Amino acid sequence: MVGFGADADRRFVWVRRTVGCRRDSEQYIPSYAQVERVQLVGYEPSGRGSALLVSDGGAVERQPLEAGTSLAYALESRHCVGTIHDGDHLACKRPSAPYCEFHTSTWVCARCTGTCLKDEMDCYQEHAVYIAAFAPNTFKVGVTKSRRLETRLREQGADRAAHIHTVSNGRIAREIEAEIANRLVDRVRTPTKVASLAATVDEAAWDATLAEFDVLERLTLDYNFECERQPVPETIAAGTVIGVKGRLLVLENGGTTYAVDMRDLVGYTVASGEPRRNLQSSLGSFG
Repeated sequence: MVGFGADADRRFVWVRRTVGCRRDSEQYIPSYAQVERVQLVGYEPSGRGSALLVSDGGAVERQPLEAGTSLAYALESRHCVGTIHDGDHLACKRPSAPYCEFHTSTWVCARCTGTCLKDEMDCYQEHAVYIAAFAPNTFKVGVTKSRRLETRLREQGADRAAHIHTVSNGRIAREIEAEIANRLVDRVRTPTKVASLAATVDEAAWDATLAEFDVLERLTLDYNFECERQPVPETIAAGTVIGVKGRLLVLENGGTTYAVDMRDLVGYTVASGEPRRNLQSSLGSFG
């Protein structure tokens, strides 16, 4: 439940956190959603703390997304986020969302296939090439710095993974990735990830996929929640947090479980309150 409080320096809301349906040990944790409207300017996926980032045009504050936290943000208009520099939000009022043409940036390494697109190659750290599994049977090839392997897998919401190569730099890793991408996907769409929330990995298909590789390590990723049925895709920021998997925020609201792509929240101005439109309900919510 969300209520408002204030101190001499700033206004904030308190979030009551409960575990499951029990309130044996309630805690009040500060949720820096300002009483006066704020903008959702970013998010942190699983693997990096799981939070929504909010700002009123000054400092950026984190709204933690721990299981049992109740959110009550009503989405209003959406416009460009602007930019964040040294923890401060520099707002932009242009209507394009989440970023206008002046604040859109592209990470050039994401398009690399082994031929460096920078003026000078700078990815000399050790890299890992991996295969990630998204239940039931979507298998993706990817690369990351070796020290970030598990973090990167959690950021994506992978269910399983296999570390298949360790190489000395990013260029070699991208070359290997590009070759494997002729057989496996190198991107996974959000609807596929939503479907994976209520599925389990096809073990036979997973083992068959890995059979051609010399696997260095296998990983099983757990996100501390399970869905009995596939959540309803929706863009909301109100309800009780069930968990976060990758950038998917899973909420319970009115007896229905929703899966929210947090990227779709970025740019919205929000105020405290429930959604002002009808939400699609799952059949299970009607008993």
